[in-house]
Amino acid sequence: MQNTNLNTTQTAPSGAPSKSSHVDASKRQFLHGGATLGSALLLAGISNTSRAHEPEKKQLPKAGRSPNGSIIGHGDFQYKVNYNWGRLDPHKVPVENSHGLAIDAKGRIIMATDSDVNNFVIYNKDGKLLDAWGTQYPGAHSVKISHENGEDFIYIVDCGWVLDRNRPDNQWKNKWYRQSGFIAKLTIDGKLVYTIGHPVTLGIYTPDMRYQPTDLTVAPNGDLYVTDGYGSDFVIHYDSNGRYIRHWGGTNNADPALNLVNTHGVGVDTRDPNNQHLLVSSRGEQTIKKYSMQGKWLGDIHLPGAYVGGPVFKGEHFYAPVCWSHIDGKMAANSGFITILDKHNRVVSNPGGLAPEYVDGQLQPMQTNYQVFNHCHCVCVDDDENLYVGQWNANQMYPIKLERV
Repeated sequence: MQNTNLNTTQTAPSGAPSKSSHVDASKRQFLHGGATLGSALLLAGISNTSRAHEPEKKQLPKAGRSPNGSIIGHGDFQYKVNYNWGRLDPHKVPVENSHGLAIDAKGRIIMATDSDVNNFVIYNKDGKLLDAWGTQYPGAHSVKISHENGEDFIYIVDCGWVLDRNRPDNQWKNKWYRQSGFIAKLTIDGKLVYTIGHPVTLGIYTPDMRYQPTDLTVAPNGDLYVTDGYGSDFVIHYDSNGRYIRHWGGTNNADPALNLVNTHGVGVDTRDPNNQHLLVSSRGEQTIKKYSMQGKWLGDIHLPGAYVGGPVFKGEHFYAPVCWSHIDGKMAANSGFITILDKHNRVVSNPGGLAPEYVDGQLQPMQTNYQVFNHCHCVCVDDDENLYVGQWNANQMYPIKLERV
């Protein structure tokens, strides 16, 4: 699962790159000051010898202490960390990676995990377990909920990285094998509607081309856009019935600006109803790329230092998970955070990371503060603007809730 084009210490599968204003201002100002002081004290106390995931502290971030109850984020987007939200009995409801999160019409948080016991874990907003089911999607990587004609449907993206039931041990390098991925549409209770398989059946891929999709978004007209981020780095456009329309991207374009590198996530930007377009992460380039709904490249949102996933929209802002920070010329382990951008696509807050800084209009490299997260893989936002964060390669940790303050 290594990307030979990137200097990375990670060789594990599912999160790794592919080849190739409700609270008054005074309260927020006070919390911001407290958070800044708290962060300084915490950083001052970190030992140079602290290590992430020591066996006796395997649920903790690299700082080696629990961030539960701390205030993180910047400006108007600050959050109280509920580190224990969603924690369950791993012997009864295990997770391998908390890969995908979405919220249905009833306000339930639906998580997709690549556990070989259950692919879907359903919570209420308080973190109470409501249901867990499914083993048909062993590479479960992303989940989206679509409300169609008064009914919710689940779209699940299986990326093709599968736990080896004959694995000799639980070391990451021995734990997984690669197969082709697929897309499935389900009713909200898990009944299959249809699947979309390898694009070779459409004549747009050759048999030797990998297909390991990583994300999907549903357009207002019902069309689907799928990112093949662990495969051949194309975006594939289907209609609402799964019929092929077009594709673009890849890694061998004459104009490098048209290339995608580990295209990990995708979303439809409807913040301006008169200018709807796609935002597609090119994670290996620390960039989100803008495209028309027909696949014409419109420009880039550069996010230096952040190996960023796909956008999740709420109001005038969008939120994106960052799996790694780019530090000392490489992808640093256990260095994830969440980044939040405004309607002008400027970063306004980095919960779990350092404050965003612009110099002469240019965003400066961003990075983790090592205090909260390991590898942020997904985020969703509820109606109260609380965030729920799932992680890859975080010692089978359950999602974390960030409560808006």
